[in-house]
Amino acid sequence: MKFTKMQGLGNDYVYVNCFSEKVPDPSELAVRISDRHFGVGSDGLILICPSDKADFEMVMYNADGSRGEMCGNGIRCVAKYVYDYGLTDKTSISVETLGGIKYLDLTVEGGKVKLVKVDMGRPILTPSEIPVEADGEQAVDESIETDGKEYRMTCVSMGNPHAVIFVEEDVKDIPLEMIGPKFENHKRFPNRINTEFARVLDRKTVEMRVWERGSGETLACGTGACAVAVSCILNGMTEDNVTVKLLGGDLQIEWDREKDTVYMTGPAEVVFDGVWPE
Repeated sequence: MKFTKMQGLGNDYVYVNCFSEKVPDPSELAVRISDRHFGVGSDGLILICPSDKADFEMVMYNADGSRGEMCGNGIRCVAKYVYDYGLTDKTSISVETLGGIKYLDLTVEGGKVKLVKVDMGRPILTPSEIPVEADGEQAVDESIETDGKEYRMTCVSMGNPHAVIFVEEDVKDIPLEMIGPKFENHKRFPNRINTEFARVLDRKTVEMRVWERGSGETLACGTGACAVAVSCILNGMTEDNVTVKLLGGDLQIEWDREKDTVYMTGPAEVVFDGVWPE
């Protein structure tokens, strides 16, 4: 099976072109191919498939084999793949995901995609739709307790669920490996949760680390960066256009409140092509 390893700000996935390849058990394959010692090594597996609703369909699996609804860094790499590998010559495409159809604009330099702007759609703020157990119409600056410590969270779905925790210390000092799993499996999140720990640097800049549901800490999370930006704006901390600094690099996030849609702009890179021996 031919594959391509790609990364967006260090959030890396193995991509398979299912126009020409068949994957009988993608969940099981995701676990083995994602293994960084015995496999290719990645945060998960993404299949690029035909769609009867959009130009392409993105089917993603986390490193633990669970199905994911949406991945912001992953979908930018899908856009780069389909253009660079000749599946389309369009610079505006649509991609079907479990989190809805996303619309992408491609910036091409020298015949290759350099940047991708993704219309990530409307941020979902209703607790039952995220889902999170919470009172009221939104879960904004809400208290949550784990291991006897209280945190303040703002919950947003960008096609997948996120809890944003604002901190005052440098995010690099957070013991994420200890705290992340406690949030991921907290009883208030019926479908588990992606958790972002964010610190606002100024009105236009915020830094974050992320614990991704099913994958653990990753260098970047596109939907997480969108959730962080939306949470900053909801809490009056930043302007509507924010640079989100992740361990793997920066993303530009804009919440157009008139259209009620979030735009994410960032890079996508090919790491290498290969052949899985099975």
